[in-house]
Amino acid sequence: MMLFCMIAVLSSNSIEAQASENVQARAQKECIKPWQAQLKGDLRKLWIDHMIWTRNYIVSAVAELEDQEQVLARLLKNQQDIGNSMKPYYGEEAGNKLGELLIEHIMIAGKIVDAAKGGNQAELEEFNKQWVRNSDDIAQFLSSINPNWTEKELKKLLYRHLQLIADELTARIGKDWNAEIAAYDMGEAHIVMFADVLAEGIIKQFPKPLK
Repeated sequence: MMLFCMIAVLSSNSIEAQASENVQARAQKECIKPWQAQLKGDLRKLWIDHMIWTRNYIVSAVAELEDQEQVLARLLKNQQDIGNSMKPYYGEEAGNKLGELLIEHIMIAGKIVDAAKGGNQAELEEFNKQWVRNSDDIAQFLSSINPNWTEKELKKLLYRHLQLIADELTARIGKDWNAEIAAYDMGEAHIVMFADVLAEGIIKQFPKPLK
């Protein structure tokens, strides 16, 4: 099978200094199969969309724009798409379960936006607790279907995701546009890392492409 490889260019002196089997071992380590590259790219796209449509919803909801309902519908579709991406590996029920947890994640986020916009601190604290609990549920569920995803690691990644979204929302409400942009950029980089963790876990669990 053809492989996509990223092999460093070696000088003639380096080539002479290394045994041929070491060069081959290095090349083997740095190769990624086409289906693995496709999986990683697909998951990155889905989770970057998660960030994009979450931001679009924050913008629309804070400003009470006319497209708020349509943007929310598109954001919720993304959660279903992420759940569906897991179905080839973990089955219909597991994919639907993840989709449901992610939809809950968004619905709680919507309540957080409303509470923050209205300055209701008591509601904001309560919804934040629900958001953390939902993240715990997502981490527990994912770790239960793939031992390569540890619950501890996933919780850490998801909590960071929540914080960056909260930072973005706070900056938007406060009209601190530079801070909002910085929070989004950090959030996007973080979600790519999260998507890669998921992809790498699947690749370890399923080292051969599904038929």
